[in-house]
Amino acid sequence: MQSTPSARTSLVAGALAALGATACCVGPLLLVTLGIGGVWVSGLKALEPLRPVFIGVGVLFFGMAFHRLYIAARRCAPGETCAVPATLFRQKIVFWILLTIAATMLMFPLYAHWFY
Repeated sequence: MQSTPSARTSLVAGALAALGATACCVGPLLLVTLGIGGVWVSGLKALEPLRPVFIGVGVLFFGMAFHRLYIAARRCAPGETCAVPATLFRQKIVFWILLTIAATMLMFPLYAHWFY
């Protein structure tokens, strides 16, 4: 049984959930920075009530990815990709990069006042 696709799916889902959690704050700032404005940009604020849900989903998926990468035993045949140590190392690097980006986005409301 190869666990690589499951870990990858968890990472992508966690990153998308973090993006959804910050859509109410980072989205308008990014659009205004790019010179895109208008009343419709304030409509992104409508996602703010869903922020706790997105945060919970993001934490859940990043937790699943962490479990699959560090805790769960690898069940790979000797010739499969997931049995190669370099592949596992790259997966861990990608995990920590995405987790750092997601955590930075999730904490955006704490430092957003510096940008507005």
